[in-house]
Amino acid sequence: MTVRRAVLAYSGGLDTSIIIPWLKENHGCEVIAMVADVGQGDELDGLEARARAAGADAFIRRDLRAAFVEEQLWPALRAGAAYENGYLLGTSLARPVIAREQVRVALLHGADALAHGCTGKGNDQVRFELVYQALAPGLTIIAPWREWSIKSREEAIDYAAARGVPVPVTRTSLYSRDRNLWHMSHEGGPLEDPACEPAADMFALTRDPLHAPETGATVTIAFERGTPRALDGESLDGVSLIGRLNAIAGAQGVGRLDMVENRLVGIKSRGVYETPAGTVLAAAHRELESLCLDRATAHYKQLVAARYAELAYDGLWYTPLRRALDAFVESTQERVTGEVVLRLRRGLVTVCGRRAPHSLYDARLGSFVMGDGFEPKDAAGFIRLFGLSTRGSGAAAIQGADAAAPLEFSPARAASPHGARPREASSGGALPREASSGGALPRALAQPGGPEVSR
Repeated sequence: MTVRRAVLAYSGGLDTSIIIPWLKENHGCEVIAMVADVGQGDELDGLEARARAAGADAFIRRDLRAAFVEEQLWPALRAGAAYENGYLLGTSLARPVIAREQVRVALLHGADALAHGCTGKGNDQVRFELVYQALAPGLTIIAPWREWSIKSREEAIDYAAARGVPVPVTRTSLYSRDRNLWHMSHEGGPLEDPACEPAADMFALTRDPLHAPETGATVTIAFERGTPRALDGESLDGVSLIGRLNAIAGAQGVGRLDMVENRLVGIKSRGVYETPAGTVLAAAHRELESLCLDRATAHYKQLVAARYAELAYDGLWYTPLRRALDAFVESTQERVTGEVVLRLRRGLVTVCGRRAPHSLYDARLGSFVMGDGFEPKDAAGFIRLFGLSTRGSGAAAIQGADAAAPLEFSPARAASPHGARPREASSGGALPREASSGGALPRALAQPGGPEVSR
């Protein structure tokens, strides 16, 4: 395989830093280091100098924050997507927009190869390469972690040191981190032991809830058709809104998640995530939907949310199914407009109130006061019709239980008021006439230990 020019998805981390000299040594090609700004903040400072020091022939930086929010984050938020009921997909959602821009840069600069620093065990290799295949199937894909002899982060550090490549990790700080506008993830190092509590100094976006202010903070989020548009009464673009809310929620210790997840490749892995703004926005959106969606739509949308999360997690973003699910979600959000007030305090998010111009909530029907548009007597007919399919099924279950385990009954011995004992059952276990006149008591209806029988 001959490669003339490769575009590397460069982050400045350990893996992509050593890939630059590795590409030049093993493929003899030019290397364009492309950095995608998806909200890494000061992590981007000095990356051009670091890339060139590692041997990059060119450095390109793209600001993708707005595209990340509008094309990835807001659609996932509207869908209610959370992988395995917790992970808000910060890394998963960033990969398609990064890989798409990488393809664009490659085509613009006449490159014939795309390279990434994803490990052979992780999900990201799939996410990047599925985008490459969808948008530029003719370009060569280079995944060094599947080719080189390096087996660990310690060996990668040694490789960098031998070539004088500056890297942002040491042997005492072996975490693998990914940061963007939506979250920061922490993996590897001591976290590989699922019983190990994360070190207090590991966290970067959130304050320890135990040390957060006692008073907390209250925020108001305004949505329009399911999309956040304002924070505390001020209209903001998506990037600004998330950034400001990250600061507010992070100071209150909101947004930490420690979970063991099932990777696409079949491996369980432990990740610790900080998603302050995303945690608040997901809670607010869910509460607004509780006012605006009917029961059937809300329940079906939960199924869609789970599938949507799987598609994003698995890297299947550019697929007909994801576009179809987006169309469904968009139709559900037509009336999801309103405001939600939340209190953030010591790691907790508490909903204080919600209002919507298209709310389906009717206080008259929802109150405990009878009448006024609701006739209680109607419930009897509803219950009879609703339970038609259950009629007789309970009796069949009881009969089946009785056939499997006939009831044995022994009346309790108790002294009568006159000192005489009650008449005992016969040696065959027959019930007294009064107890057995109605037939044997079904086992499913018997009291634990059997009811007492007195004369």
